[in-house]
Amino acid sequence: MRRRQFNTLLGGAAAWPFAARAQQPAMPVIGFVSSRSLDGSARHAASFSKGLSETGNVEGQNVMVEYHWLSGQNDRLPALMADLVRRRVAVIATPGDPTTLAAKAATATIPIAFGISEDPVRHGLVASLARPGGNATGINFLTAEVLAKRLGLLHELAPKAVRVAVLVNPSNTASTESTLRAVPEAARAIGLQTQVLNASTSREIEAAFATIVNDRADALFVGPDGFFNSRRVQFATLATRYGIPAVYASRETVEIGGLMSYGTDLLDMYRQVGVYTGRILKGAKPADLPVVQSTKFEFVINLQTARALGIEVPNAIQLLADEVIE
Repeated sequence: MRRRQFNTLLGGAAAWPFAARAQQPAMPVIGFVSSRSLDGSARHAASFSKGLSETGNVEGQNVMVEYHWLSGQNDRLPALMADLVRRRVAVIATPGDPTTLAAKAATATIPIAFGISEDPVRHGLVASLARPGGNATGINFLTAEVLAKRLGLLHELAPKAVRVAVLVNPSNTASTESTLRAVPEAARAIGLQTQVLNASTSREIEAAFATIVNDRADALFVGPDGFFNSRRVQFATLATRYGIPAVYASRETVEIGGLMSYGTDLLDMYRQVGVYTGRILKGAKPADLPVVQSTKFEFVINLQTARALGIEVPNAIQLLADEVIE
């Protein structure tokens, strides 16, 4: 991926080069930065755009959006954020932990509309949820509770699994820290053993699966991470090949063959980030916009994958699911 890539907006028109947009000084520019990959993210961009439109901001008409999809290459963040700050974009929209933290490190003046799973107060993003008090505000989804619930659902679906491998991306510091705080504790509470594995490249993902097989782990808990999401085909393929029940943070992996996912409704989170971005463009100050805590979560199961793994999904669990993929 080139260092700067302006991706296609949903209407089908290619995003304009910045030089061309500079001819329209009255139209504000949003710098949208996500650790996810462009592939498979059209729905997320559409949700962000929908949120913008709910506040009267329409892409290509009265606002322009630069979409930057990093595919988990978080090492690009400092240079990218510095560039957005240098060009003084109107708002930086950051649906994700690494991008949010990088934006806050880069500027104390340009407004930031974030979506973050970590505690924004603890990370110094805001003074309080009710009164952020700085240049950043947005959406917060409850990591510890979600991680514990995700592990519990994996245990219900694969009750014979005792040893659970926990895979994290050490380059995503915030996600790794929260996962390693919450998951081992939740595992001990239900009598499970955990083994922590690291991966930051596709080769390391392959190596992690080899370790899981060699060490005879019974199941896999995949930590939330943009790079992992960009490698969802690899995850689904390897888990099926080696017969490993695995749980993921987002539904996209389940849609292409992963076993199950439980997490924040990401499409709704992107929409809410779009709403807050639009409100800021209309004149609201981030300091005065309370941080919203996400209340929409989704549990998705792939029955075909369950059958391939020899797992019978009880009706009670199917009834709990927001979607069962046949």
